[in-house]
Amino acid sequence: MKLWNHYHIAHTVGEALRWLAEYDGRARIVAGGTDLLLDIQQGNHPPVEALIDITQIPELVSVEADGDLMILGAGVTHTAIVEHSAIRARATCLAESCGVVGGPQVRNVATIGGNVAHALPAADGTLSLVALDAEAEIASLDGRTWHHIRDLFLGPGQSLIDPSKQLLTRFRFNLAGRHEATAFKRIMRPQGVALPILGCAVWVRLDDSGERFAAARLALGPVGPTPARAAEVEAALVGQAANTETITNAAKMAQDQLHPRTSKYRATAEYRVEMIGTLLRRALTLALSRARTGEVVPEGIGA
Repeated sequence: MKLWNHYHIAHTVGEALRWLAEYDGRARIVAGGTDLLLDIQQGNHPPVEALIDITQIPELVSVEADGDLMILGAGVTHTAIVEHSAIRARATCLAESCGVVGGPQVRNVATIGGNVAHALPAADGTLSLVALDAEAEIASLDGRTWHHIRDLFLGPGQSLIDPSKQLLTRFRFNLAGRHEATAFKRIMRPQGVALPILGCAVWVRLDDSGERFAAARLALGPVGPTPARAAEVEAALVGQAANTETITNAAKMAQDQLHPRTSKYRATAEYRVEMIGTLLRRALTLALSRARTGEVVPEGIGA
């Protein structure tokens, strides 16, 4: 049985969108294909008439730092993100999260846009984009619009993006500045299963003295149907001493307020609540050290 009948290589966003319109819902965008092709092969996605390859569209594979603003093409691979010096130094959580996705072969082709478009609350790169407070650009034949990253997620596997007529094109977010830093930690099943039990991405800003938290963003998943921000914990950190006691209290508060369910594929709710505290303590401690010293060496990146 043929899984698709036609394969087109687009060279511009407009060309890709026109092909989508021509097939009127019977075509899908493909880049790395690490999710889509498996879904089609395993019967989790209906066969399509055509695939539209977007890997040759220059703007989708561009990584550009405009001052403190990073503009990241949706077609950039996880490997390219891990290897980019500005991302490693100033959006470290994104390099760390992309660096633990699959193995090298997967990271060489899987894209950050695909990670987001699949709309799963456990997606590693997505959690970091949420912590970075990123925005995403969606293109259609009617034009382009920017959306906050969290607005793209309507439920598990359900995205604001209409794959039959829209294309996720770019992300933008601010790079860490003075007294700011990020970190990512996760725990997962054995590599043969490659299923995250829980991931945690954090961004922190210290005050000018470096002694108190001035702001924080904490993203965790999966603890619900969409990537979660621990908003009350973030607010509680502001103005508090940047020390181990504050971090311990924040981790306990997150455990009390976030309620992951038991999953036969991941772990029990009780275990995952325990891991919320563990990962948040580790990530906040690491981000705090980076924000104070300015010294950043990404951790946990796969070989």
